[in-house]
Amino acid sequence: MAFQISALPKVEFEWLFRLSAAQLSAVRGARCIIADRSPGYPCRISLQDAVAGEQVILLNYLHQGAFSPFRASHGIYVRANAEEARLAPCEVPQMLRSRLLSVRAFDAAGMLVDADVVEGVVLESLVERLLRNPSAEYLHVHFARPGCYAARVDRSH
Repeated sequence: MAFQISALPKVEFEWLFRLSAAQLSAVRGARCIIADRSPGYPCRISLQDAVAGEQVILLNYLHQGAFSPFRASHGIYVRANAEEARLAPCEVPQMLRSRLLSVRAFDAAGMLVDADVVEGVVLESLVERLLRNPSAEYLHVHFARPGCYAARVDRSH
């Protein structure tokens, strides 16, 4: 089954990089950080890890905005000069391949219909299994250990 992994839109975050550290904290509770290793700071815009020395912003992001019991937000990183990832159908970025992932399937009402954990090197098999469920409208991929949102997956036609 064909699927599409989507990054977050760059335009949603560009304005944050024009703020001072104090403004970031006051407006979003966010922090400006310099990456001290790679991997370790996975950008949700580029779907790539920041390189050591690169500026990132750590902020809370509402990744599951559905008005349901599963409405959720968590901390994410975005890179200052990130180019928005545009992946081919069924393409899995290295950022996901190298981590233990939690994949959650949601229906049209934002209700959880299934979930499982998988090593990123075999992500496709779990994505395909979860999308075979006719109730599953979309999937959210999370980094299993810290629990933060990584990317969205939809059926591709």
